[in-house]
Amino acid sequence: MNEKEYSCVRERVCAQEELFLSPYAKRSADTQGRLREESRCGFRTDFQRDRDRIIYSNSFKRLKNKTQVFFAPEGDHYITRLTHTLDVSQIARSIARSLSLNEDLAEAIALGHDLGHTPFGHVGERVLAKLSSRGFMHNEQSLRVVDVIEKGGRGLNLTQEVRDGILNHKSSGKPSTLEGEAVSLADRIAYINHDIEDAIRAGILKAEDLPQDAVALLGNATKERINTAIADIYKTSLGQPYVQMSDEIMQATNRLRAFMFERVYEYANKSIQERSERMLTQLFEYFTAHAEKLPQPYLRLLDRDEKEVVVCDYLSGMTDRYAIGVFESLFIPATFSIGGVT
Repeated sequence: MNEKEYSCVRERVCAQEELFLSPYAKRSADTQGRLREESRCGFRTDFQRDRDRIIYSNSFKRLKNKTQVFFAPEGDHYITRLTHTLDVSQIARSIARSLSLNEDLAEAIALGHDLGHTPFGHVGERVLAKLSSRGFMHNEQSLRVVDVIEKGGRGLNLTQEVRDGILNHKSSGKPSTLEGEAVSLADRIAYINHDIEDAIRAGILKAEDLPQDAVALLGNATKERINTAIADIYKTSLGQPYVQMSDEIMQATNRLRAFMFERVYEYANKSIQERSERMLTQLFEYFTAHAEKLPQPYLRLLDRDEKEVVVCDYLSGMTDRYAIGVFESLFIPATFSIGGVT
């Protein structure tokens, strides 16, 4: 079956979008296209294709072994960078569905938003930002991952809308689509609430420690707070050219966020700050001085980018345990035997 014979599947999806999506939604047929022109898939819209490319990328697979907040916790239910990403995707889809936005676009942005995150969570991000003369921000690195690093330097060649949403997912960003705005809010909703669960699980917090004025508005349980946020976004944004929370719910959410920074994030960061900073600093200095030791895919990037940039590419792409393994192999002497005695 050739492309023309099954292109009706994609065309049917585009026709359904035209009928059912909000006038403010981004329709798949109206994409601004890709960095490099390529033929379209017969079955999938461009945004569906982007989602699939992200899911099958190596960077996405590695998220399962990257710290979200708690490093190497004992227990199977702590959030990793991957489970956080899936959480954001689910919330973003719920927001998009309620507002008749493009769910496929929202999902693709959500799945790609943290691909450039470092090992050791935000501690790793701060370390690389300090080490590199060019600075380092995980949202910019996520865009670099999909544009340059994946596929042996070819990148994933995603649509402009997904690229924009990835770059602008932080609260300081200004996404060009409502789907991007939905992901930005979903990210905040997700990390505040699942980090609360992890902090309680770790014994750092008790539920009654949370600011009670915020809890009274948002809810006592995670599912209640997430539902409150999504319902508020729906009521505030339905039929509007924006995706926002009401002032009251946003202020309560920000109170929870500030509380988490004060009581949890600083504590969790301090627990891994010294070790992760030492490891990443020594790895950065080593590979900057010995760039020829970089793995082959990164050696190819040296032909087009500065050494510091490529070293940050390599380090930020590491999982926690891979970074520890490379550090140990370079800086911790292996056991040796003398006269048959180990």
